[in-house]
Amino acid sequence: MFMQILTHTPKWVFALFAGLVVLGLKQMLPSRAGLNRITIMPLAMTCLSLFGVTSVFGDSPQALLTWVVGVAITFALNFQISSSSQIRYDAANRSFYLPGSAVPLALFMGIFFTKYAVGISVGIQPALAHDASFALVVAGLYGGFSGIFLSRAAKLWRIALAQSHATTLITTA
Repeated sequence: MFMQILTHTPKWVFALFAGLVVLGLKQMLPSRAGLNRITIMPLAMTCLSLFGVTSVFGDSPQALLTWVVGVAITFALNFQISSSSQIRYDAANRSFYLPGSAVPLALFMGIFFTKYAVGISVGIQPALAHDASFALVVAGLYGGFSGIFLSRAAKLWRIALAQSHATTLITTA
């Protein structure tokens, strides 16, 4: 059955998987990133996450609410965890020096494999698209991934705003 699933998987899915792996591996290396990049990527992944919910469950209020709750809970929990002390923000260039991290790769893979597994599951058992328990689990997972992405970006914005504020206080003093 596994081989049958793989052979019926469209080729673009493998290309997307490879692209996400490459992007995730790059994030494991120290890098520089501007405010636009640290904002756009989490927003894009959040949109894909929400699309994952709506593409399977439509506008199910329970699925959408579960997604929102998943975002809120993981955002709040992850936002409380302190950021790496190796993160540096250059206010003049509006860019960050970021140490490498495996977290983006794990999140990319989590969203990808969730979407892939849901697609396979619903393809094999279409009734799952109307199963409330299945919808709650899937929507919660998607929301959880999005909350982590968004909180990571929010923490970087917090660093940037704090440093910009400190720089403003120093230059006006």
